[in-house]
Amino acid sequence: MSATSPHTWVLPAVVDVCPLPQLPLPLPLRTLLLRRGLSEAQVADLLSPPELPNACSHFPDLPIAVDRICQACANGEALAVCGDYDADGMTSTALLLRALEPLGAKAEPAIPSRMDEGYGLNPAMVDRLYAQGIRLLVTVDNGVAAEEALSRARALSMDVIVTDHHTIPEPRPWMTALLHPATTPEDSPYRGLAGVGLAYVLASSVAERLGRMEAIQVARDLFCIGTVADMAPLTGANRRWLLEGLATLHRSRCEGLMALQRLAGLGDTPLNAEDIGFQLAPRINAVGRLGDPVLVVDLLTESDPGKTMALARRCDDLNRQRRDLCDAIEAEATALVDSDAEGKIPPFLLLAQSHWHHGVIGIVAARLMERYHRPVALLAGDGEGKLRASARAPLGFAVDQALTSCADLLDRFGGHPAAGGFTVKASQVHALHERLNQLTEPWLKQQGTGRPVRPEACLKLQEINWDLWDALETLTPHGVGHPAPLFWSRGCAVVDWRALNGGHLAVTLEQGGHQRRAVAWRCPALNPMPPLVDVAYELKRNVWRGERRLQLELKALREHTENVRLSLGSLSYLACRKPADNSSTGFCVTNAGGETLVAEIDHNQKLVCQDQRASDSRIQSLLQEASLALGLRA
Repeated sequence: MSATSPHTWVLPAVVDVCPLPQLPLPLPLRTLLLRRGLSEAQVADLLSPPELPNACSHFPDLPIAVDRICQACANGEALAVCGDYDADGMTSTALLLRALEPLGAKAEPAIPSRMDEGYGLNPAMVDRLYAQGIRLLVTVDNGVAAEEALSRARALSMDVIVTDHHTIPEPRPWMTALLHPATTPEDSPYRGLAGVGLAYVLASSVAERLGRMEAIQVARDLFCIGTVADMAPLTGANRRWLLEGLATLHRSRCEGLMALQRLAGLGDTPLNAEDIGFQLAPRINAVGRLGDPVLVVDLLTESDPGKTMALARRCDDLNRQRRDLCDAIEAEATALVDSDAEGKIPPFLLLAQSHWHHGVIGIVAARLMERYHRPVALLAGDGEGKLRASARAPLGFAVDQALTSCADLLDRFGGHPAAGGFTVKASQVHALHERLNQLTEPWLKQQGTGRPVRPEACLKLQEINWDLWDALETLTPHGVGHPAPLFWSRGCAVVDWRALNGGHLAVTLEQGGHQRRAVAWRCPALNPMPPLVDVAYELKRNVWRGERRLQLELKALREHTENVRLSLGSLSYLACRKPADNSSTGFCVTNAGGETLVAEIDHNQKLVCQDQRASDSRIQSLLQEASLALGLRA
């Protein structure tokens, strides 16, 4: 919940819940699934993902890749698994090493240093591996755009199997075989796979061909970690495998994962996606940001419990360093913004300090984007008069397009709509910032400076109970492509509130005699705190000293008003409940001339209005919008 940027509330569309009467879900959950555009069949697949088609029928080059790796396994051939330094790349590397070594291949890891070599396969790495006698390279989470390195490998008569999910360049470089989601049919359940998902497909196919499925006994555990850490969409194959893997991940046969779970304080109960995203993945990612990624590969391939615990502690130490670095850089960056003489934040927030650490500036840029609701780029020194940057942007602004428009000012750049990176000469930073501001200003004026919050269903506090929670759990895991539901409640009394250490806020809310506790992370209290508020939130389960309770995790909070202003074309209307005691489903809408329409929402969530004027479709839409804004329907 942003502490600086106000929120712009965008209410959802009215939907008819009648098409989904057979689903075993409460009305608010059926409503929000409909608002997401899901049919009854799609919801059924969400609750119970269907069997997956044969991967070879969806990846054209998979048979070629399997043939070549089976050949390496049969001959005891040396091969290199060329990974990346994020959690997706490191878990992918460990997955293939663990799968291929028992099958006969002599596999070794090859991961570039973030600080010294940068991202992906490079010619120097190819030459080094060739000199070691390696003739087969398998990339994971990188390689598809490494044209120079691939050309070098081809010149040396090496085979290269590329597994990657980043954008395929045109023209496509040479490679022996490519496993990429974009090569599958458009409706393929494999379309959302991250690097670790592609590694899982490859390892499973090889093990199946050789009749040695025991070789991949921990592969799905590593798949779960990498998929959640990389924020891959939790649909299709990702969803099916993740649901299967989460059930047993807490008792993994991977000693390294068990050591991480013990350090994170995760008990002997099934894990969820949040446990991975907030407890395990940061400890893995910190190594790639600040240390040698081979540390994680060693952790995830080691079988000795004593050694894995020592390796896990090193990961934990680096994660603490990462947190401290992020907090220090964030404090410095916000101080720079606050100290601006004009007190005006530019449309594109660009900040540079030569001593900032390349490995963590992306995390801090994301925090500042949340705080100021605008694109952000943080730049750190890269030597020889250059700066290296990480950029993040809110939904709707395309970082990759903005950087492309500045290509003449940049040495290197890349990314996707939400995030990017670039290298720029120090002498070009001022011109770059001016152009980025010019590109961003029209978008920001259209978007507004408030962060949009889009609640999906309205709840009364009395509806928040364990039955609702149990139904909500059937929709997990949540993540990209299937986010956790965002609920809202209207007209809640603030019974109590207090500031927590770390800049957080705890609030006790009451509505109709029912109380619920709420927490807002990284958000100070409103000053003054209104007595009545509307809140948008995700529903969470909090366990403290063995006691479990439901808690609201606030995403937005605003002062409550009894009346709601609406517009129809150029005309303005005022809507309010009738009576205004929140116990009735009746309401009225009044125009500037004092004319009033009275309506209500019946027990079937249908709009009822006896006034003949309501037969006008425009008036009907106005009444529907009023019923939503007043919190009278889910």
